[in-house]
Formats: sequence, structure tokens, C-alpha cells
Amino acid sequence: MTTSQRGILYGLLAAAIWGGMYVVSDQVLRVIPPFTLLTIRLLLGVLTLALLLVLRQSQQPRRIRNGQHGAPNTTLSFILVGLLGFGVSVGLQFVGTDLSDAVNGALITSASPAFILLFAALILRERLTLIHIAAVALATVGVIVIIDPTQVDFSSSAFAGNLALVMAALTWGLFSVLSRRVGLGKDTLLVTLYGFIGGLLLTVPAAAIELQSRSIGQLDGSTVLGILYLGVISTAGAMWLWNRAFALVDASTASLTFFAQPLVGALLAAAIGQAITPALIIGGILIALGVLLSLRR
Repeated sequence: MTTSQRGILYGLLAAAIWGGMYVVSDQVLRVIPPFTLLTIRLLLGVLTLALLLVLRQSQQPRRIRNGQHGAPNTTLSFILVGLLGFGVSVGLQFVGTDLSDAVNGALITSASPAFILLFAALILRERLTLIHIAAVALATVGVIVIIDPTQVDFSSSAFAGNLALVMAALTWGLFSVLSRRVGLGKDTLLVTLYGFIGGLLLTVPAAAIELQSRSIGQLDGSTVLGILYLGVISTAGAMWLWNRAFALVDASTASLTFFAQPLVGALLAAAIGQAITPALIIGGILIALGVLLSLRR
């Protein structure tokens, strides 16, 4: 498998995990408020990656010492980029979905790959080719077909939520590109770990404020399992995969893998009882064609 193919595979796996996490999140959020849950997820992510680093260091003691941690300025860059992605962007997504609705969230945040494409050209100086633009456009149409834009609420009551969702998509695009810039040639495990720490700088105080008005409900076995899944798999695992994808392939190509998220979410919805519609099939084909088109040079 080539480097590009591995990068695409990692990105698709990350997006697929995120596409499936909404089924779990929907259940857990009935018990734990959103910023509190996000804080728990990031803490579990830190613990998981820190444990992996310790295990790796015990097997290869020199690997961590020989420049992988980087200079203090580099570490600070990882933390600040994480603050943008896991604090600002994901926080805006929570706020936007709360003030708007899940359909609006799914449609508007699907603009992230377009923002990644733009920031990749501006910051990384990646060549903005017609093929990449066409690939993003094709996959975006696939998402629109799956989500059904007639269900989107563009009324004035949803304006604040929709604006927050647009900012979430924009900042996620910027975060993804900056992750490639600061993490290129660095240890992806460390880049992701420090990114989680950066996110906690915002989510911890937000959770503290949130818990003054909203309490945690009663925890049962399924909720605890859901929390572990969200923290270990959807946060630690998926974010490592996402960062690794951007380390292996250019940002404009890796951005296309994001479209697996709404596709997997729709397929899981079908698996738990919703019908597999022609729109889902057509949208899935368009997304797949967009990803394949992006691999052409």
C-alpha cells in the first residue's frame, strides 16, 4: 500500500468512526451535558495516548528522546492548534447544533472540506487544482442528496445556531491544515496528545460553568461503555487517524475523507431501522466518486 493510499485509509477510518459516534453520543448526552462530555472525552484521550507513549518508550527508550518531543515552541504550537480544533471548533459545533438542529449541523459542517481546500492553498501553498475542486464539489453534492436540504431550517430563529455551525466548519478546516503544518515530520501521537491538552484549556472552564445549571444524570453500564467508546475510540483513536492522514497526504486530498462521516451516519441510521433510500445510494456513489477523483494527479 502506497503512502497516499494509507493516508486516505486513515482519513476514511477516522471519518467513519465519527459518523458512527452520533448514535452513541445521542444516548450519552441524555445523561451528561455536552461540554462536560467533551471534557471527559479529551481526558480519556489524553490518558489513552499517554499510556501508549509510556508503553512505546518502555520498548524503545530512545525513540521518544531523540527529538520527538520537539522544542518548547513546537509543543506550544501543538497545544494552540488543539485549542482551536478541540476547544473552539467542536465547542461551536455543540453550541450550533443546540441552537439549530442536527440536520442543519450535518449539512453546514460538511463544508469543512471546502474550507480545508481553501486554507491548504493559502497556508500550505498547495496547488488548487480543478480536479480537487471538482472532487470536493461532487462529494458535497452527495452529502446534500443524503441529508435532504428541504429539511434544513433557515429561519431567523435558527440564525445564531447556523452561524455557529458555519464557524465550526471554518475553524475545523483551519485546524486540520494547521495540524499538517505543525505536525509534518513530527510524532503524530504527540501532536494529538498535546492537541487534546489544548482543547481542555477551553472545555474545562466551559464544563464548570455548564454544571452550575445542568447536572449529570444517573450513570448505568451502557452509559459508561458509551463514554469509554467516545473517549478511547472516537477521540483518541479517530483523531490520531485524522492527524496521521494529514501527515501522509496533502490536505486537499485528505479533506475528501471527511465525507465518509455523513455517509456512515446515514448507513447506521438505516441499520437501526430507517429505510435505505435511493438518495442514500446516489449520495454514497457521488461521495465515493469524489474521493476517487481526488486521487488522480
